[in-house]
Amino acid sequence: MGSCKEKEESTPMCAWVQGPIIVGAGPSGLAVSACLSEHGIPSVILERSDCIASLWQQRTYDRLKLHLPKRFCALPLLGFPQNFPKYPTKEQFISYMEDYATHFSIKPKFNQNVHSAEFDSSCGYWRVKTLDMEYNSRWLIVATGENAEPIIPEIVGIERFHVPVVHTSEYRSGSYFKNHKVLVIGCGNSGMEISLDLCRHKAVPHLVVRNTVHVLPREMFGISSFGLAMALLKLFPLSVVDKFLLLMSYFTLGNTGKLGLHRPKTGPMEHKNVTGKTPVLDVGALSKIKSGKIKVMAGVKEITRNGAKFMDGQEKEFDSIILATGYKSNVPYWLKGCDFFTKDGMPKTPFPNGWKGENGLYTVGFTRKGLLGTASDANKIAKDIADQWRPSEDWKTISNSQVVDEGVLML
Repeated sequence: MGSCKEKEESTPMCAWVQGPIIVGAGPSGLAVSACLSEHGIPSVILERSDCIASLWQQRTYDRLKLHLPKRFCALPLLGFPQNFPKYPTKEQFISYMEDYATHFSIKPKFNQNVHSAEFDSSCGYWRVKTLDMEYNSRWLIVATGENAEPIIPEIVGIERFHVPVVHTSEYRSGSYFKNHKVLVIGCGNSGMEISLDLCRHKAVPHLVVRNTVHVLPREMFGISSFGLAMALLKLFPLSVVDKFLLLMSYFTLGNTGKLGLHRPKTGPMEHKNVTGKTPVLDVGALSKIKSGKIKVMAGVKEITRNGAKFMDGQEKEFDSIILATGYKSNVPYWLKGCDFFTKDGMPKTPFPNGWKGENGLYTVGFTRKGLLGTASDANKIAKDIADQWRPSEDWKTISNSQVVDEGVLML
């Protein structure tokens, strides 16, 4: 502990953390903190923003609801309130996160943007640095997740467009775009739902489909498509389940290829397992595409001052452009001296074994399995650390002149 302190005299303040350091106060960080608390292990969550679940609170559109039924999205140890609907709204999910943090007495340290974390083999601790603090611990849990930073694609001429191009992380409601002709680049769940929202606010969305995409009905036979797939996978091989989903989608939605939404060669569940790309669960956008209220466009060749040129030779003018191009991990920017992650910020070892690295490094929220994967990893991490947990003798002999704040010793 002393060597860590001596190594960084220039750091304004240095702290030793009794339990793990968790980076990120989203659902993943809260889940693993709660699981640790069940084992009597304190933790410190460092969060760059000023609130929990900042992606949900600060970077999502107003009409957002959970795409899956709430039973597949509950965090460990505490489910959703019974009076919540099957598909909770954005506000309800945030309320659930806040109640979850209160229930488990989770108090993240906000406005603590981690700019580096590195294992110090000389003292056996992770050294995690923010602007004004250095935290040291035997364990580091990376919980910043797969969706930490917006993906801004490189598109020729994008800087020439006559008004600022916005990412979906900045989009809140179609009311701002009333009567606008809007180019939406990206046809995942966000691109589809924002296009639908734009329609409802009397805008004219043009949806760019850059790649193949699986579109499934959100429900089949009154059961969520995802829930049905999970049940069938317990009984049948993946290939059989995929064929069933595609057959039912064809009967329910028709041939999406005729609408410009061409399916991948692999089935929806296999495609998600291999690429991490979630099928689009239709909540009404497809009917707008069929009626022509949402126009499907080919890939963008070039952005012009007043619009865009497309791969199929068309050129159109637009009032606004929205990038529904998704998010990416930011781990490579701050986790140093570690080859556990790929250059894209995902664990090299896939689920279900990508939750544990070396020297006390753990990850949660990188499974490509949504909140179900988060719950699984959070429990594994808590159990693994509990098996190692031995409250330090140094901690027991702290002098009264030192300051202790919820498992943090200020040096």
